[in-house]
Amino acid sequence: MALRGGLPTENGFVGVEGARLVEEALRSGCRIQAVLFSESGERHHERFSSFIDRPEMAFPVLRTTDRLFEGLADTEHPQGVAALVHPRETSFDDFVHAPLSVCAPLLVVLAGVQDPGNVGTILRTAAAFGATGAATAASGISGTANPFSPKALRASAGAALHLPVLAGMSLSILLAQLKVAGIRTLASSVHETPDGEQPLLAPWEVDWCQPVALLVGNEGSGLPEEVARGADARIRIPMAGGIESLNAAAAAAVVFYEAARQRNSSAAPGIQTSAPSRSAKMSDDTVPPPKTSEALPPPKKT
Repeated sequence: MALRGGLPTENGFVGVEGARLVEEALRSGCRIQAVLFSESGERHHERFSSFIDRPEMAFPVLRTTDRLFEGLADTEHPQGVAALVHPRETSFDDFVHAPLSVCAPLLVVLAGVQDPGNVGTILRTAAAFGATGAATAASGISGTANPFSPKALRASAGAALHLPVLAGMSLSILLAQLKVAGIRTLASSVHETPDGEQPLLAPWEVDWCQPVALLVGNEGSGLPEEVARGADARIRIPMAGGIESLNAAAAAAVVFYEAARQRNSSAAPGIQTSAPSRSAKMSDDTVPPPKTSEALPPPKKT
């Protein structure tokens, strides 16, 4: 099975390991080639019985010894259950398509995010806050980690199997197609343009109820300047003095939370609302968010 090393099989199946990931794979609707239990892993069989005992779920259920399973496993302390799953195939049209239940597509493009843990965490965060699609692409000489590698899948808690993920597309072609499709692009950045011509927005200054793609760059170097300059606007999270930037995954969480807040207030279902904290008070040097979101400029024409 394709567990240790994380390489897919010749037919494109990837290994998922652990009770949580196997359950997410079974729930995702993705094709399953097989499920494997070790001797100790049999305790999880009842948990999956509603899936694997269905007549229409025509895949074999295999069994092996704990010792052999440990030799296959990618984790240090395996739980004794694994599966081979084929991630859903996503076209560009699938990527930009938004369900009727949401106000507009909300996309994330990972360009040169090399840590599979960051890739998985960003996908999990994006899915949790209502993103409708994700894409991974190389940025300059920096490739993006495979979202279906074992570490990325564990970090995403299986979200990569539910979210439409367009993997491995050329970044320049992807950005060009987003402009043609009318999707505004926001470049995550800690710097404004030297000439000041490009809008630099805080998360609450963006209208997240229009079609938007957030571009997230390499952990160390960020997005290439030519990519950031070609976006419709830059987005930066205001922070206290002395702190230059956040981890890529942490920054994505802040941005997507604001997106979810706006989209939920526009009656998009699926995000739970809560009353504002009574203790939330602004200090004198805090920048208050505007009462209404400012719309992004129209997409740049190429």
